[in-house]
Amino acid sequence: MVRVTASIKDIETAAGVLRDGGLVALPTETVYGLAANAEDPAAISRIFQVKGRPPSHPLIVHLAGAEQLDDWVQDVPRAARVLAEHFWPGPLTLVLRRGPRVPLEATGGLETVAVRVPDHPVALALLTAFGGGVTAPSANRFGSVSPTSANDVRAELGDAVDFILDGGSCQVGVESTIVDAAAETPTILRPGGVMREGLETVLGHPLALPSTSQVRVPGQHPSHYAPHARVILVEPQEVITEAESASSLGHRVGVFVPAAFADLPVKAHAVVAVPASPAAYAQRLYGFLRELDQQGCDLIIASVPTEQGLGLAIANRLRRAAGPRTTV
Repeated sequence: MVRVTASIKDIETAAGVLRDGGLVALPTETVYGLAANAEDPAAISRIFQVKGRPPSHPLIVHLAGAEQLDDWVQDVPRAARVLAEHFWPGPLTLVLRRGPRVPLEATGGLETVAVRVPDHPVALALLTAFGGGVTAPSANRFGSVSPTSANDVRAELGDAVDFILDGGSCQVGVESTIVDAAAETPTILRPGGVMREGLETVLGHPLALPSTSQVRVPGQHPSHYAPHARVILVEPQEVITEAESASSLGHRVGVFVPAAFADLPVKAHAVVAVPASPAAYAQRLYGFLRELDQQGCDLIIASVPTEQGLGLAIANRLRRAAGPRTTV
């Protein structure tokens, strides 16, 4: 159950901030977003400035309900409507042809736009009170660990956010699944909170998950969701020996111990016991990464889970966190 601490007054205040061109930290079921009026190019540009995000990286437009879809996009294929009907509100983002209401600043100059309806009472209340759509990438610096609590946002962005709505801890914990739905045959561009298996069941056919795509969407930079500590991925049975080897070389090692090896002792600076439940792991993943940074780790040793269900999204986030660190 979602613990909601935002009041009606808070929601009204946040809606006013959006109308005035300000930025609001918005809780969703996935992660906290940095929201701006989706029809205000100046406010959208400020999102990029605050995050340090390249302006070519598109944003996701959040709506209050599926009935608003045709107000923001055009030429919606039948498969996209089926997915919206089954998974909204929820952690599914659909990439569709941009309608005239969406400024190019929100799409990175593309003629497609990513849209979704979040499944969080505070987010939906704000969207309803505001009366429009908001662009809302994760409320953190570009490429770093996504925030899953209001305190994470405060620690990361501080006074750069005009108002923070506290909606408790995020229940899903990883970002939405992004599906290219502009064509008749949808394609998964980013795995996330809606599982591939569920999408395929609803559509009645397999979905492709290409390693690269011509469609630019959030979360595709080689290094993304990354803590300050360097992340190294190894096979599950090698996690403990690799962590102890790195510790012997003087590293302050944080280690994600897989559930299958939880009973084995490990010598490391900090140890995270990975939950056996993929849902629990996804919900706490970013919190684990932040915690190891806070404990002063300079190296994190982990393994990727089986890439089924939510394990696919977790594996994606860990691989991005372990990606090459480059200056953008």
